[in-house]
Amino acid sequence: MGKPVKVLVVGCGHMGTSHAKAYHTLPGFEIVGVVSRGEKSRRALLDAVGAHYPQFSNYGEALSATQPDAVSINTYPDTHADYAKQAFAAGCHVFLEKPIAVTVAEAEEVVAAAQEANRKLVVGYILRVHPTWEEFIGTAQTLGKPLVMRMNLNQQASGEQWETHKQLMLSMAPIVDCGVHYVDVMCQMTQSRPVRVSAVGARLSEELEPGMYNYGNLQVTFADGSVGWYEAGWGPMMSNTAFFVKDVVGPQGCVSIVGVQDDSIASDNVEGHTKAARLRLHHSELAADGTFARADDFIDCPDEPDHDALCLREQQLFLDAIENDRDLSGHMDDAINSLRIVLAADESFRTGHTVMLDDPKAEG
Repeated sequence: MGKPVKVLVVGCGHMGTSHAKAYHTLPGFEIVGVVSRGEKSRRALLDAVGAHYPQFSNYGEALSATQPDAVSINTYPDTHADYAKQAFAAGCHVFLEKPIAVTVAEAEEVVAAAQEANRKLVVGYILRVHPTWEEFIGTAQTLGKPLVMRMNLNQQASGEQWETHKQLMLSMAPIVDCGVHYVDVMCQMTQSRPVRVSAVGARLSEELEPGMYNYGNLQVTFADGSVGWYEAGWGPMMSNTAFFVKDVVGPQGCVSIVGVQDDSIASDNVEGHTKAARLRLHHSELAADGTFARADDFIDCPDEPDHDALCLREQQLFLDAIENDRDLSGHMDDAINSLRIVLAADESFRTGHTVMLDDPKAEG
């Protein structure tokens, strides 16, 4: 094994802490510093990791002082493009939490900067390393075409989490910030080109900045006739009923994630957002008497990773890409594509019109 990859961790919140734990655990990485404006968050991360690393309050100063090989960016979305481009200019590989940027143009600039610097860019699509979600996507692909994909993640929030959500909504609405995960899943399921997007939404709190909305529902249509919807809402007013729906229907039947929503898992439990302990596969085939020919199958997914373990998997993927010079062009294209879809949904809500994704004017 060669020298460890020196990594600078930027952003010390929930995601930054989980990724820092991974870097601290993996022998292929060496943390050279942590960056956050607030000393309290930096100390909380170091306490969680159980180690002492150099602390910085300014990203540019940290980048210059530590001379890292890689930068892990876990900050608010409106900083993603700028921070990533600075890292590439300094010759660093980048792990970047989703979404890649706040506009498609910025996302394309980030990818171009990675390619020009000949450095790796991995975007934090955590469901891509989740074994149960991989099973869910693979099973959906056996159901025939077209697919009907129904997904949501509503989060009842209060206290510190509501403050975090309000900070996120200075950059983007929930259907954009969370939506990139789930439209990315839909694209993997269909392997088809998205052609049009529409959306509805509502502003349910006067605490938000003018023009922002904390509930949205997008609908996307694919070239193969598949359709999908995704619903996301944040705030103290959101319901804990039916907040976690992951269901796909095709001509051959349907598959659903089941067994994760009960009284012990509330919508504000971040750990529960990726839990997927069991799949239910329903078969549409009918017998001669008109009854179902086969009973539903239940696919158990034991020992699924928790949130920290999933972040560890993401960093193993990042390390592998660096050490073995993996081609990430498809991964980067997919990150831009999912952002384009959710930003089209935001445009649809704001204009009241369906957005055609074949229209170059819909790509900005």
